[in-house]
Amino acid sequence: MSGEVPVTAALLRSMPLPRHQEGDDKNARGAVLVAGSCAEVPGAVLLAGISTLRAGAGRLQLASVRSIAPGLGIAVPEARVFGLPETEEGLIAGAAAPLLMKLAGRAGAFVFGPGMMPGSDAETLTSTLLEQLSGPSLVLDAAALASLRDQRTALRRHAGRVVITPHDGEMAILLGTSREAVMADPLAAAREAAALLQVVVVMKGGCSHIVTPEGAAWSCDQGDVGLATSGSGDVLAGIIAGLLARGAPPLNAALWGVYTHGEAGRRLAVAQGAVGFLARELPAEVPRILAELTPSGL
Repeated sequence: MSGEVPVTAALLRSMPLPRHQEGDDKNARGAVLVAGSCAEVPGAVLLAGISTLRAGAGRLQLASVRSIAPGLGIAVPEARVFGLPETEEGLIAGAAAPLLMKLAGRAGAFVFGPGMMPGSDAETLTSTLLEQLSGPSLVLDAAALASLRDQRTALRRHAGRVVITPHDGEMAILLGTSREAVMADPLAAAREAAALLQVVVVMKGGCSHIVTPEGAAWSCDQGDVGLATSGSGDVLAGIIAGLLARGAPPLNAALWGVYTHGEAGRRLAVAQGAVGFLARELPAEVPRILAELTPSGL
């Protein structure tokens, strides 16, 4: 099998993002639904949601447990916010599936999982959505990844429309192996997951690996050690979803998203120091990076 192709600015310019014309309204750049979080981790959907808009998506819906929905609406006034049924532990209840399917049906891209805790409700929601949902491109992250190995048939209904974004611990659970085994050969783990699930895999790490179901692979070490911080993965998932909503194919969205996320971290490291910048500071760097990589600036 061939080796990895480095993700560079020149490579991205050879696979340009969809162009948007002056005078286009927000619908022309697509809508995103971000669903996830819980009472203990309310900010994950906020980070992912803001990142979708910074990547150029036109409209944003956020969905999380009812107890945090009002706060999300205040924190992200650009979004329409929906409160979901909530368990006693402050998690999204399995009963939220019908509303999520209705909301996702109005979106071009659906980010599911940031800030969710693993458990039976998360598994039920993931299974129901994969079995019944039709239409949007999907970015699956965090708790939405844990049971994918057992949902391969349902997942393949969405072939050609899915990106998953595991770190090494999530990949170990997904593949039923140890974290140490994944860390020893993250590219092999990414290739195994991509072939098993028939999705584009973004294997996050100091050097991230992007792999297609056919085994083609790219690597990106554009970032900085400071990207290893709470919420950074939520930002990445949001950037990818924003690009999907604009019409980029899953592989292109993944490559552009990983590079842009890494470059945002690199610029913050130069400006502020190698460690100590916050995930919430990454999205503001995104429009400038995309504009520099795109001849039209749009």
